[in-house]
Amino acid sequence: MEKGRLEAFSDGVIAIIITIMVLELKVPTGSNLAALRPMIPTFSSYLLSFIFVGIYWNNHHHLLQAVKKVNGRALWANMHLLFWLSIVPIGTEWMGQTHGAAVPVAFYGSILLMTGFAFTILVRLLIAYEGEDSVLAIAMGRDYKGKTSLAIYAAAIPLAFEDPRISISLYVLVAAIWFIPDRRIEKVIAK
Repeated sequence: MEKGRLEAFSDGVIAIIITIMVLELKVPTGSNLAALRPMIPTFSSYLLSFIFVGIYWNNHHHLLQAVKKVNGRALWANMHLLFWLSIVPIGTEWMGQTHGAAVPVAFYGSILLMTGFAFTILVRLLIAYEGEDSVLAIAMGRDYKGKTSLAIYAAAIPLAFEDPRISISLYVLVAAIWFIPDRRIEKVIAK
């Protein structure tokens, strides 16, 4: 089946996720810059989550550029990815409201880990459908970047109980690794 509906639906869901996150930001009560200070933890969580959702949107777009069609398994894998992305606003709000307490930071990392697994499953199913010699399979290669990200998330979750700042730093590290859209797919498509 054609991939256009999958792309359009995913774009809509991701737009709603970002809207939900921004609606959780509350307007400051004062009229000076000091009124922004209490918002720093919540806004910082929002910014990190906005970047993560943007990274997934960018990479999802590139992923679907590399395939010609999708099947039912890919549709369900995509829904699985969207499910985990849809939980990001809950983790974002909880982490921000608690100023980065251990359990919310670990919960947030669990969401990121499951979202990463869901994306990996989608990639693997698309490669299985298109074949090991497909554009996507060639572009993804051994996917060290994806595997490294999953390992960092997995390490960050228990570290939240030692020092949540370490976990948050690791989440920022993964975001930095992925901030520039994955060029592997662009390079293979350009050839």
